[in-house]
Amino acid sequence: MRAVVQRVSQARVTVDTEVVGQIARGLLVYAAAAPDDTDADVNYVADKVAHLRIFPDDEGKMNRSVTDVGGAVLLVSAFTVQADARKGRRPSFDASAAGEVAQPLIVRLEDALRGYGVLVQTGRFAAYMRVESVNDGPICVLLDSRRLF
Repeated sequence: MRAVVQRVSQARVTVDTEVVGQIARGLLVYAAAAPDDTDADVNYVADKVAHLRIFPDDEGKMNRSVTDVGGAVLLVSAFTVQADARKGRRPSFDASAAGEVAQPLIVRLEDALRGYGVLVQTGRFAAYMRVESVNDGPICVLLDSRRLF
């Protein structure tokens, strides 16, 4: 499982004209599952997201997590996070799980984050979504449960 984690001061997801998820201070997380991901992959990403120390402490150093600051997570399923653009100009999405595999894994990621006490809002799986965010920093972190980067 891979994720792109962005520290935000606010973010929201709209499907058609309906706001389906919205947060103030916290993390915007784009996540994608691989076909052979397991609960171990989900748990790795959930633990990292919940405990990444990317919020400033009183001295301005990145020493606090989203849970430490009482922030929220806006979790957006985005199969493109698994894209491979190393060859040619058109990315390959072969490493991304099909919907029937990915959706339960993304739901488990949502549940695992909630298990850490994080307030979680979501996008809508497989929908065309408009995501708006105000990046804070900007701080962006890439996560990969297989530790390929």
